[in-house]
Amino acid sequence: MNYVQPIRDIEKIREVRTYLASKSTRNELLFCFGIYTGLRIGDILRMKVKDVKGKDYITVREQKVQNTRKNNKTKRIPIVPKLKRLINKYVEGRHPEEYLFKSRQGKNKPITRVQAYNILREAARECDLEEIGTHTLRKTFGYHIYQETRDVALLQDIFNHSSPYITLRYIGVNQDAINDAYNKLYY
Repeated sequence: MNYVQPIRDIEKIREVRTYLASKSTRNELLFCFGIYTGLRIGDILRMKVKDVKGKDYITVREQKVQNTRKNNKTKRIPIVPKLKRLINKYVEGRHPEEYLFKSRQGKNKPITRVQAYNILREAARECDLEEIGTHTLRKTFGYHIYQETRDVALLQDIFNHSSPYITLRYIGVNQDAINDAYNKLYY
C-alpha cells in the first residue's frame, strides 16, 4: 500500500478543485466534501442527498470504527458555509434517496472507492502532485486544521486516534519535522 500525503499548499488545493470542477460538479463536490469534513472515503461514498440537503450538520456513524466498543457512537460534523453552498447547488432537484456521489453504472449506486481513487489520481497528475490517494482528503483536512489551531488533541479526537504521535504522523507533520531536521545538516 502506498503512503499518501496531505496537500499542504493552499494554491494546489485550489488548482485541484478547479481541475475537478472542469470535469464534473460531482467530482468537485467529492474533493470538497473530503477536505471540509475529514471523513473517510467509505463514509463519504455512503452519503445520500437526504443526509445533507438543507442541513447544517452531517450525522454519521463511521464505518471503520462502528464495531469497536469505545467508538460505536454517532459523529456530528458541521457543514461549513463553502461546502454548504456547493451541496445546495448540487442536490437541487435530486431525489432524497439518491446517492450523493452516484455512479453512472446501475440505477442508484455510489461510485466505488476505486473510482474515487481514479478521479483523484487524474487530478493529481494534471496538477503535478505525488503520493495522492483517497486518504489525501482526510489528511489534508487534518493538516490544515492543525496548521490553524496547533491543537493535536482536537484532531486526535476527530480522527479517533489513540495518541498525539499517531495523529501528527498521520497528517504528515512529523515528516515535515524530519525533513526540516535533515535540511539543517551542514557539515
